[in-house]
Amino acid sequence: MILAHFNRKRKNREIVDTLYRQLTALARQSAFYADMNVPDTVMGRFEMMTVVMVLFLRRTHKRGPVLTDLAQAVVDSFFEDMDHSIRDLGVGDVSVPKRMKKLARMFYGRAKSYGDALNDSDQESLARSLGRNLYPQDAPDGQGAPVDMRQLAAAIAQLESRMNALADEQLLSGRLEIQTAFENKDT
Repeated sequence: MILAHFNRKRKNREIVDTLYRQLTALARQSAFYADMNVPDTVMGRFEMMTVVMVLFLRRTHKRGPVLTDLAQAVVDSFFEDMDHSIRDLGVGDVSVPKRMKKLARMFYGRAKSYGDALNDSDQESLARSLGRNLYPQDAPDGQGAPVDMRQLAAAIAQLESRMNALADEQLLSGRLEIQTAFENKDT
């Protein structure tokens, strides 16, 4: 009986790890950086991971306790990865908790602004939010960056639609299997 519990727990961890790797691959698609004005920087990658994680949370929201627990485990993996990344960048142990709190505030703030725009099917609002977050130094009075984020906003809406089309069973078995029209043909 104990061995069965251990095996189930290990299998669950494998599913979480597989989903997290697939979500990371979605966020790192070269088209975002080469064609859609996402800066290929630490913060640009954080922003894209945040977008993908928000879409995943929206997909699993209110879909029952098993999917909710799975989504929480994937988000926990995201924050564990952020913690390791901060440490790899040379931030001292004393400063890490403060940085993690800041990243968590950023994540949940973006989840709200992106979620509101997606709920309203308002790609212009989504584009403005993305611009403010991706190019904060260029955002005049918080009204958005001069960089055009409309193509990225459209791609995110498309990605959400494709993620929402996945069956719960696919997610529970660790298979995202999302093909995106904006993937580069050479990758």
